[in-house]
Amino acid sequence: TVQATLYLPDAQSGYYRGTRFDWSGVIASLKWNGHEYFGQWFDRHDPKIHDAITGPVEEFLTGESGLGYAEAKVGESFVRIGVGAVRKPAEPAYRRFETYEIVDPGKWTVNQGKDRIEFVHELGDTAGYAYTYRKTVRLLKDSLVLEHRLKNTGRKALATSVYNHNFFTMDRQPTGPDIVVRFPFVPRAARPLNDLAEIRGNDARFLREFAKGQTVFTEVEGFGATAKDYDFRIENRKTGAGARITGDRPLQKVYFWTAHLTTCPEPYIDVSVEPGKESSWRITYQFYQAAGG
Repeated sequence: TVQATLYLPDAQSGYYRGTRFDWSGVIASLKWNGHEYFGQWFDRHDPKIHDAITGPVEEFLTGESGLGYAEAKVGESFVRIGVGAVRKPAEPAYRRFETYEIVDPGKWTVNQGKDRIEFVHELGDTAGYAYTYRKTVRLLKDSLVLEHRLKNTGRKALATSVYNHNFFTMDRQPTGPDIVVRFPFVPRAARPLNDLAEIRGNDARFLREFAKGQTVFTEVEGFGATAKDYDFRIENRKTGAGARITGDRPLQKVYFWTAHLTTCPEPYIDVSVEPGKESSWRITYQFYQAAGG
């Protein structure tokens, strides 16, 4: 009952060749019961723009930078998991939203089945860091399941968190009062919501339709220490598109970013792994018909 179209990783001609997000599992379109959940939310596509990407995509961060960035000298390489080894230029600080020069894109293997695609990314030694990263995008009944395994094949620990940006484009409708995001805990916005949104109980709601260029961004507080709080719902009450997002790891932090055509709860988890060890995690998207549509 779920149909998905994906872009495949390709260092020469891939849809996305930026260095912010993991190249695997980029979903161009996902449809369930007549509803469209993911698609292009930005005006102009350029494969080198950091967020010219669609679907539930993930970024790995060590603190607020790339893996090994702090210790790398100018001209040396550091690691973007799911991208490869990139060169550190002369700059005062790491720039998440810039696209760095890729020195080694690693090796990608794609294994496709009727209801799944497995992506395997292998990166050899880069200043002591190396890994094998596997992501399986699986369709199961009314759900999309993202299964991850990160094996440390290097000499240094992979100290990293990862978050999913969840670029929902619910039936291509603009963000506005018909969209609601439900949290399993009572959320507290750490930043002003610019008179565009408000928290009502467990819900984030929007007060008016967003114009192009208008955004809301805040860290969200109030979650607990177990995986039960990795449980978010987003609904379009006009069309009836609904999605429930659950994860099997405790939340590390949560951000919430919304623009004209996309609504994005961004849950962070810790997936650090010592040499010779492996870390695994799963995110499930269950699609349903929401009330009002």
